[in-house]
Amino acid sequence: MPTPSTIPVDKLARLFGTPACPLVVDVRPDDAFRDDPLLIPGSIRRPADQVDAWAHELAGRSVVVACSHGRDLSHGTAAYLRQAGVSAEALEDGIQAWARAFLPMVPEDRLPKRDARGRTVWVTRARPKVDRIACPWLIRRFVDPQAVFLFVPSSDVLGVADRFGAAPFDIDEPGVFWSHRGELCTFDVMVEELGLATEPLRHLATLVRGADTARPDLAPEAAGLLAASLGLSRIYADDLAQLDAGMVLYDAFYRWCRDATEETHNWPTNKPKARS
Repeated sequence: MPTPSTIPVDKLARLFGTPACPLVVDVRPDDAFRDDPLLIPGSIRRPADQVDAWAHELAGRSVVVACSHGRDLSHGTAAYLRQAGVSAEALEDGIQAWARAFLPMVPEDRLPKRDARGRTVWVTRARPKVDRIACPWLIRRFVDPQAVFLFVPSSDVLGVADRFGAAPFDIDEPGVFWSHRGELCTFDVMVEELGLATEPLRHLATLVRGADTARPDLAPEAAGLLAASLGLSRIYADDLAQLDAGMVLYDAFYRWCRDATEETHNWPTNKPKARS
């Protein structure tokens, strides 16, 4: 039964992947996580017994606290966050309820090693167009909202990856896991490997593939995505500023894929009806 200061799984599921989604904080102990190392998309892990040390990091954020079963661990942590001034709810019935609903979960072992602040770090070629904006959008919205992205010259990607512990992506080099595979672009690969193959994201992946691999025949919208992506690359000289703008672009395309593919737009008319 719903209780005050909780959020049900179905409501959170409608928010995940959108800018309005609260930050999900997974407070399962390490032993419980080792038994089931899958994450709700976009969640971060924090130790509940150290909440006083990290609560300040979440100031001004809307937060959902999740433990295995949605009991005292998540409720207590959420209550502590509220008294620290954070808007916090507990996930009703916990992560097990999310799993029972067959909602996507991200396997931790697919993610690169995290830095000292718990962030994944990724590196790719500078001057992005399609895939190198689409993939960071996917990671920020569905994998790690705090992810760090490094845009460097092509010749330096692997060296930077080695020196800074970053995961290289969208680069055609032997042994790079996150890159094109056959006809699939890097975005396709990430959607599948990260356990995010929902119908809307697969639809969006088709658009990205069409725009990124010169296949506008794959979807009518692919040409529009390519045009918008090339336009952004001309507007922004700074790759990170372009990524910030691209987040809004992909938010819009994702919501269209999820909610609006059947909707059409007709120009309204105020012409009086013909008299009979």
